[in-house]
Amino acid sequence: MRAVVAGEAGGLTTPRAPNRAARISRTALALFFAVAGLNHFLEPKPYLAIVPPSLPGPAALVYISGAAEIAGAVGILFKGTRKLATIGLIALLIAVFPANIYAALHGMQIGGRPIPSALLWARLPLQAVLIAWVYISCWNERKLPK
Repeated sequence: MRAVVAGEAGGLTTPRAPNRAARISRTALALFFAVAGLNHFLEPKPYLAIVPPSLPGPAALVYISGAAEIAGAVGILFKGTRKLATIGLIALLIAVFPANIYAALHGMQIGGRPIPSALLWARLPLQAVLIAWVYISCWNERKLPK
């Protein structure tokens, strides 16, 4: 029989709840990064458009970042590669931040339609949210709130 303990908010949780939450969170992250990474190959134009012109080889950068997202997505699913994948995804999110700034400053289109400027600016602080999500879900799952 499994022991049940009272949670901080008065709800009931099992001792395994943080691990379950971490697995669900990692799976959602893996899906997010896998789809985003795959999209770099299927629809590279929007990504090419936001590579700052000062950077060499925009196509290579788009494909490398897409491959890194896919590798990170797979890596966070396995305990043996999770820490390295976590570091890699956080580094990637930091590395692509200049492209997000460039998009906010110069605009971006998807399918010939401009993305509203407010969304592009709102995307900037979301990088920090993504970094926190990766770190909390993948680095030390025991610290997840119950």
